[in-house]
Amino acid sequence: MARLFGTDGVRGLANDLLTPALAVQLGEAAAQVLTRGAPASSRSRTGRFRAIVGRDTRASGEFLDHAISAGLASSGIDVTRVGVLPTPAIAHLTATQDIELGVMISASHNPFQDNGIKFFARGGYKLEDAVEDKIESLLGRTDPPPVGAGVGRVIKGETVADQTYINHLVDSTGTDLSGLRIVVDASNGAAFTVGPAALRAAGAEVIVINASPDGLNINAACGSTHPEQLQTYVPSVGADMGFAYDGDADRCLAVDAEGNLIDGDQIMGLLAVGMKADGLLASDTLVVTVMSNLGLLLAMKEHGIRTVQTGVGDRYVLERMVQGGYTLGGEQSGHVIDTLHATTGDGVLTSLRVAARVTRSGASLAELASVVTRLPQTLINVRGVDKAAAHTDAAVQKAVAQAEERLGQAGRVLLRPSGTEPLVRVMVEAATQAEADAVAAGLAEAVKDNLSLA
Repeated sequence: MARLFGTDGVRGLANDLLTPALAVQLGEAAAQVLTRGAPASSRSRTGRFRAIVGRDTRASGEFLDHAISAGLASSGIDVTRVGVLPTPAIAHLTATQDIELGVMISASHNPFQDNGIKFFARGGYKLEDAVEDKIESLLGRTDPPPVGAGVGRVIKGETVADQTYINHLVDSTGTDLSGLRIVVDASNGAAFTVGPAALRAAGAEVIVINASPDGLNINAACGSTHPEQLQTYVPSVGADMGFAYDGDADRCLAVDAEGNLIDGDQIMGLLAVGMKADGLLASDTLVVTVMSNLGLLLAMKEHGIRTVQTGVGDRYVLERMVQGGYTLGGEQSGHVIDTLHATTGDGVLTSLRVAARVTRSGASLAELASVVTRLPQTLINVRGVDKAAAHTDAAVQKAVAQAEERLGQAGRVLLRPSGTEPLVRVMVEAATQAEADAVAAGLAEAVKDNLSLA
């Protein structure tokens, strides 16, 4: 049987794989695993442990919120439901509010019909694989539940949680953004309120688009996965920059005043250079994934910054950052982790940090982002294939070897089974876009021909 937990929690089609019954069981099992061995001093005045549950704007999040809260409360956990908030807000509150575990209900950048459940342990960190496996092993096999006064209570605490998170963001930035005009594409997602509010609280003039969630329009032709609207809108209103979040706002991409897209690699590059100059880049090291553009690696080398690469997934970036004591890392997709102020990727914090860097440097966003010259890159998602065989099929591996020989030192090839979707990602970087397109197309065809499930 396939592992239930994927790259980032449990994710799937809501009310199909991810049912209310499964959510209840996950709450029961997580309550056992994440409170086991916890000191009595961490209990609240009621004598029970505490949990916090948040969600994005998907319609299915409404019933899943109630279901997992029920599972936790029936296991003797006091639950505070904070409603719609970004994933990093749940991580922050779990880390700072004496809470034993946090739960975020979101499928991030996926379409609205999907949903997911991810957990944060005390301290605000995502779970290690072994802990997730333990939760999975206990599904439907929980200890005898408490009764009477031992059951948990469920309360709502949206307003206080929102303001606590906004205050944290503004305090972390520490820069007056007055004079900046910023457009925010909230992706009809979890940051549709707190994202613009935080930027305004820091002093910026903010224009907001895609901030009218209806439960069905999250990520729909907007946000970080579809920044085209933002790219058109920013120059049309004379803004200095724009920021696009994804559905749960743990990602952020930027747009400069001319409408050019600034991806996660460029954001990390400009922040790394600034943090090194300020003496805040621990060990002068930036942690990235194997998906980061070769242009970022070359740029960092030129600026005396070492890069450490990990597998794809912000949790793996964070694990390496914690191991090495590093302060900045992330992914090309816009997950940027600043361990000075957060325990996970935070799109709103990233937007504030980028805007602050523009203000303090006196340079435009385009000028700052020019530190990274991206190599032409082509990414093709090949669907309907056996992604588990991507690294074992002999014919596919031969095609990869031939592609690498063709590119030499001027490019690279990456074949990666998606951790959240049924597909294989083919990525190629080359000296020219034409060559990247041609090599990627050939590899995608080899994957389709040899790994097809049809």
